[in-house]
Amino acid sequence: MPKRKGRPVLHAVTVLSLLAGSAYFTYELRKDEEAKVPAVQAVTDRPDLENSGKATGKQTWERLHNPTRSVLRGENGDILGTFTDGARTATLRGPSRTFTEPANTQSRVVTQDWVRLMPEAWHKGAEKEKWFKDWFKEYNGSEADDIFAIAFQYVQGAPVKKDDEGVPYAGDAVFGPFKADGVDRLEQNDFYDYLGINYTFRNGTTMVARKERYRALDCSGFMRMVWGYRARFPLMATNTDGDGLPRSADGMARSKVGVDVLKLSGPSPWYTRPQNIDVVQPGDLLFFKMDHRTGNHLDHVAMYLGVDTDGHRVFISSRKEVNGPTMGDKGGASRIDGNGFYAGLLRSAKRL
Repeated sequence: MPKRKGRPVLHAVTVLSLLAGSAYFTYELRKDEEAKVPAVQAVTDRPDLENSGKATGKQTWERLHNPTRSVLRGENGDILGTFTDGARTATLRGPSRTFTEPANTQSRVVTQDWVRLMPEAWHKGAEKEKWFKDWFKEYNGSEADDIFAIAFQYVQGAPVKKDDEGVPYAGDAVFGPFKADGVDRLEQNDFYDYLGINYTFRNGTTMVARKERYRALDCSGFMRMVWGYRARFPLMATNTDGDGLPRSADGMARSKVGVDVLKLSGPSPWYTRPQNIDVVQPGDLLFFKMDHRTGNHLDHVAMYLGVDTDGHRVFISSRKEVNGPTMGDKGGASRIDGNGFYAGLLRSAKRL
């Protein structure tokens, strides 16, 4: 099969038209939802200083630490965007949206956070550079699909969307086919398996799609689909071949890509849970240690969504129990606060 070069041009459709009428996902852009939005995720070193900006009558930039980052505040002191040194992920404030997945959970995330990928990694003073000014002008207030909107295009019941070459780039994904025992599911299902195409990475390595894994995404494959194939973050072919985001959860967690906002600590193989998770912000990758059979490897990755309407910090990931991408509750609620299954097994977090 010939090499696949680049990414096919996707049909230009709005988020509202993509998701209108779907029962699995409610996507709202309404002013009356703004009153229900939970507090903005901490962007200061002390949670009690959250949203402490003063009205100045103009936009202002502020430098903060832990991690080192720049915050753009509006005329009233409200946060318009957060940009972390060494990371391409930006969190912008925009119209309110509601993310739900009734098939698997009662949890609802009402948020004004729009997570986007900048063309370059942020650094001090980048707000003065042309590349950022051009990017910010295009995406500030934009309702084009962001990372969250893309992620929810793979949950249960999501409609199939095909590109101009007939390749299904979105739609309900499974975690993976059953193993021979008929109980457990096969892992290592990457984005090219879901797409059903052979894929040539930037370093020239071609990976062959496996027919039995068509439309399947394991936890790290889901992140690579959302951030890599769809949002165009560079991808490694494996954990060691090429450059960019590695293949596995453990590879991602230990990679030098992005910024470690919660560092892995404690003795292996189980390590320890971070004591304070206030620094995580929407879009961060979360890493968990769940299985004694994987040695000292971290074995699950998820993406942090924010605080739901019940006040819990929740995430989305691809999981065996639900058989695919979900923010659902089967096999343990998708929370990193409290004393639940996933909360107790959280080990580190990264901002791409």
